[in-house]
Amino acid sequence: MPTTIEETGVIDRDKERRELRRLREAYEHRTHAIPSDRYSRTNPGHLFALHEREVTMAAMLRAEGLRSLAGLRILDVGCGRGATLRQYLEYEADASRLWGIDLFPPFVEQARSASPGLQIICGSASELPFHDCSFDFVSQFMLFTSVLDSEVKQRTAGEIGRVLVPGGRLLWYDFAFNNPANPDVRGIGLTEVRRLFPRFSMTHRRITLAPPLGRAIGRVGPTFYSLVSQLRPLCTHYLCLLKKP
Repeated sequence: MPTTIEETGVIDRDKERRELRRLREAYEHRTHAIPSDRYSRTNPGHLFALHEREVTMAAMLRAEGLRSLAGLRILDVGCGRGATLRQYLEYEADASRLWGIDLFPPFVEQARSASPGLQIICGSASELPFHDCSFDFVSQFMLFTSVLDSEVKQRTAGEIGRVLVPGGRLLWYDFAFNNPANPDVRGIGLTEVRRLFPRFSMTHRRITLAPPLGRAIGRVGPTFYSLVSQLRPLCTHYLCLLKKP
């Protein structure tokens, strides 16, 4: 007898609505509770972490034969203010083929204002408003660890798999561990990534110094940050490139 959402395709809609409401409230709280410069590019620790992530991303794409994003239909799920989508333009992505979706209306408004040539919509990742096989490349940065309900998380993974073409790629960047200071996130290890995308092949890298440590070390300078970030036990995120069969 079917017992899982993968087997039944059924999800408790009331439960899903409660989880989406919780997510919106958590985002609203964070926008007011977090210091405005914590994720600013003028914050050295944050900037060095962004550089490390991009260097690793570029190496992983190149290893997969993706030397350019030109011509690809691309979706960023949980696109926030659109920074990742704008970065893809530097990799020769076509603006007319770049899409973003985010649950939090203020982020969507800011993304649209900063990225007028891109297609940014407000909606839920657990019910993507796109046809099957609509995209060649999907990314998610820091979305899944914000979803605490396992069924909503599984449905979101299913939606990403649905809108990807066969052979399409998913770029994943997220916390690998729980954050004791933030009960609104839950770390996801490689075992769970594989469970969420069971038939996908995957390469992965452990990167990004634990944020409080990275912010402290960032004050010393980029060379010291780079050296310390090679100590993988001090890194808290996984960057993964998955491929749909």
